[in-house]
Amino acid sequence: MTEDILALIKENVVQGRVTQDDEGLEEGMVGQPGTTELTEKAIALGIDAKDIINKGLTAGMDIVGKKYEAKEYYIPDMLAAAEAVGAAMELLEPHLAKSDIEPKGKVIVTTVKGDLHDIGKNIVAILLRGAGYSVKDLGNDIAPETIVAALREEKPQFLGMSALLTSTMPHMGDTIQAITESGLRDSVKIIVGGAAVSKEFAESIGADGYGADGFDAVRVVESLSAS
Repeated sequence: MTEDILALIKENVVQGRVTQDDEGLEEGMVGQPGTTELTEKAIALGIDAKDIINKGLTAGMDIVGKKYEAKEYYIPDMLAAAEAVGAAMELLEPHLAKSDIEPKGKVIVTTVKGDLHDIGKNIVAILLRGAGYSVKDLGNDIAPETIVAALREEKPQFLGMSALLTSTMPHMGDTIQAITESGLRDSVKIIVGGAAVSKEFAESIGADGYGADGFDAVRVVESLSAS
């Protein structure tokens, strides 16, 4: 029973189905339990939250990531799957807080000053939570001094910054400079990403890593965690 439910959660993430009312990517799925109903059932049955995340949600997003990289899935498909994971994680968070499951680390994510785009940042936040990290989302259009204040208060191991526009990318460098001047640079690993951002740009501003997309960002965080 446990493995069956976890397999169904995984499949519904792949299908991008949040609730039983969603169509999914295949026909004939309307009316069948979606990710939220299945997660609620798994919780009610006492299935370990860690198994729900690892064997259901994360396993599903792993498949979505492979399909995205193979160009079988596109951004709307990835967004639908990420939404399903996000809804399930909201249900699981109270149970994680009561359990002995320790987060792998704390991450602050933000879109830099002048940039109002947040879809990429939101996907990264969801994927990181699904991978077992505690995530604080500062939102978009966030000034360097606000980010520095959050780092001082939250003491995260990682900072993820996003910028979609070439005109706002320089604010990533400004933020890293402000963090350095505050004396906090050595205490946090900084990962940057966004449509206009490149690995070369990340290196030029002194970031510790570059995520080409949400899945790559998680891999970078995992790699930096191990180093």
